[in-house]
Amino acid sequence: MSSDPLATTPSATTPTPAAAGTETRPAEPTDDLVTTRHSLRLGRRTLPYEATTGRVVLREEVYEDGVFTGHVAKAEVSITSYVALTGDGDGGEGDGGAPDPARPVTFAFNGGPGSSSVWLHLGLLGPRRVVMGDAGDLLPPPYALVDNAESLLAVSDLVLIDPVSTGYSRAVKGTKAAPFHGYQGDIESIAELVRLWTTRHRRWLSPTFVLGESYGTLRGAALVERLQSRYGMAVNGLVLISSVLDLSSIDFENQRNDRAHALYLPTYAAIAQYHGRLGRTSLRKAVRDAEEYAARDYPWVLSRGDRLTAKERATAVRRLAELTGLTEAYVDRADLRIEHWRFFGELLRDQRLTAGRIDGRFTGPAASAIAEHMDADPSMDAIGRPYSAAFNHYVRHELRYENDLPYEQISRRVHPWSFKDFEGRPIDVSPELERAMRANPHLLVHVAQGYFDGATPHYAAEDVIAHLRLTPELRANIELAYYEAGHMMYVHEPSRVQQGRDLADFVRRASGG
Repeated sequence: MSSDPLATTPSATTPTPAAAGTETRPAEPTDDLVTTRHSLRLGRRTLPYEATTGRVVLREEVYEDGVFTGHVAKAEVSITSYVALTGDGDGGEGDGGAPDPARPVTFAFNGGPGSSSVWLHLGLLGPRRVVMGDAGDLLPPPYALVDNAESLLAVSDLVLIDPVSTGYSRAVKGTKAAPFHGYQGDIESIAELVRLWTTRHRRWLSPTFVLGESYGTLRGAALVERLQSRYGMAVNGLVLISSVLDLSSIDFENQRNDRAHALYLPTYAAIAQYHGRLGRTSLRKAVRDAEEYAARDYPWVLSRGDRLTAKERATAVRRLAELTGLTEAYVDRADLRIEHWRFFGELLRDQRLTAGRIDGRFTGPAASAIAEHMDADPSMDAIGRPYSAAFNHYVRHELRYENDLPYEQISRRVHPWSFKDFEGRPIDVSPELERAMRANPHLLVHVAQGYFDGATPHYAAEDVIAHLRLTPELRANIELAYYEAGHMMYVHEPSRVQQGRDLADFVRRASGG
């Protein structure tokens, strides 16, 4: 049951009447999970499955002076799981199918920090998906929910996780959520949820996968290492969607860090090409030319500072303008360093439009034609509402879960996010991924990137992967996939379909199938 007073389900924490003179204490919260049965048409076959949604209580062991005193509830974490049922039933109430313990299980989450899992849930992985249209052809509300024939459920059971303070997840009543709002506390709570679900569903011998998007890739890499080192849980595959394992690779705030300027350049070129700012150049050529310049000449130019000759600087200004679609005057004023927020506001300024950061294919009207930065990300403006509406309908009408708490699609309550574990050094989980792969040479890694992703650019992800300290044998366990879309590449229909196939193929191979 939910411990929150706003929940519509009966609360297990409501104090019970006590005898006079005795202290009343609220009961411990309990899980409030609802299970329903459904079916999904996959080509010529029908896949029956159970959907379970609600909140799972996480507890911690308490020791006082070295003496174990019991378990104390610390958080209620919202999840939605999908488990395929064996047998030939139709997935209805009377179907006699049962879970298959040999089937793969994928634990998935988005990023933020502060994001719920709704994007992966209703955009890519789940058996139902929202229909919202795409850049240049957005549909008006109300939005439709349809079966997802490319759902990963076809080859793997799914557990979608909302970290604490996102979705319906909350710290238990009377406690602070701050311990969960940071790198280490976040990893520990998600790892505990994975262990608990695996244990309760008797799935320790199932092929296991971790899938994260955006900050969820940083979380995912560290989570795999934690699961293996803390619980001895072998992981078959790690999926990194819109990967960012090393935050310094995209850091513009450090004015002395020129790395991000070079690693963003191919993304600028892709977005400029999409909006017709590079003439008749193809996407492939635009990206390739920018990557070649970013790999060699651009870092050298930036490293020279005022040692550049006038001729060298003029050549660099001209080349950057050609690659990005910006004017030479702007590139020169920017001192050859194009910060990403400024790029999105500058590229289409003459049309009084801004390009999206999450997905550079989207555009929106600029609040001011002379503003230094755009006032809002038009891609998030377009994507957020359809997913919110779809989930709030779906969870009640189809999954039958009731909760009056707001479903925190993206929560700002998690900030400031604590990175105290990285004090004095870059926020980089590459060493955790390296350790996980060295400890488990069977671990396969799939990295998916969108060319129009202005939040976690594909070339930065490539650079981080290229610098992993791995043997050639372990490096062969990593594969990269690219899509002509943005951060949430599944909002682009051709990319969604292809990505569904790519992920299914990866899970089959990593499971030994």
